[in-house]
Amino acid sequence: MNIQVEFGKRVKELRARSGMSQEVLGSLSGLDRSYISGVERGTRNATLVSMNRIAEALNVSLGYMFSNERFSAIPAYSQKDFAIPFLERFKYQLDPEKKVLAFQVTGLLTGPDVDYMCAKLMGICTAYERDELNIIVDHRDMKASDGEPVVYSPEVSDRAVVFQQELIKYSKQVAVLCNSQFMQQQMDHVTRISGIHDKTIPLFGADKDMVGTAFQMFDINDNELIKTIV
Repeated sequence: MNIQVEFGKRVKELRARSGMSQEVLGSLSGLDRSYISGVERGTRNATLVSMNRIAEALNVSLGYMFSNERFSAIPAYSQKDFAIPFLERFKYQLDPEKKVLAFQVTGLLTGPDVDYMCAKLMGICTAYERDELNIIVDHRDMKASDGEPVVYSPEVSDRAVVFQQELIKYSKQVAVLCNSQFMQQQMDHVTRISGIHDKTIPLFGADKDMVGTAFQMFDINDNELIKTIV
């Protein structure tokens, strides 16, 4: 295996699934766009320092860049990914007895979508005391129009940090059902920035196992919104 070529392919596919241009990835990593282009094409040998900077800009570890998880390099966050209005793709449910707030996103998010979601959910959270709510975030169906998993775009990541900084006031524990190892890595990164990391467990694996772990965390047997996907 040619490490440089393999790394370049991974950069291209993860950048595409994050909805990033080469310019944006270059800016986030502190590298020139032409350098990113050369790395992706395998014509530029990236140094270990540059590899680390690129991985960090993609919100993943350097080790993950050489994992077996693979995606297509088809760009996500195209216009067709937003054909269905967000209000039809965002659902939430509160179990006041168990004090469990669950919310679910199907498809992709934009920055304004995150702002809307934040306002809606904070309207529920403010009726509770600090550290009182258990929260389940369901991102299993956060997929692009090609059916493949996606993660937060840079804009969505920035808005998500602000949202989580509000959510941390009311959350006791947070379980995030992820659609990939990529999202699991990204959630770990974003929650560290927002400060909610110590309360959050990003889950990825067999669907039944993920849902079962979340239910066990919150001492519940079921939930009206969160179901095992058959």
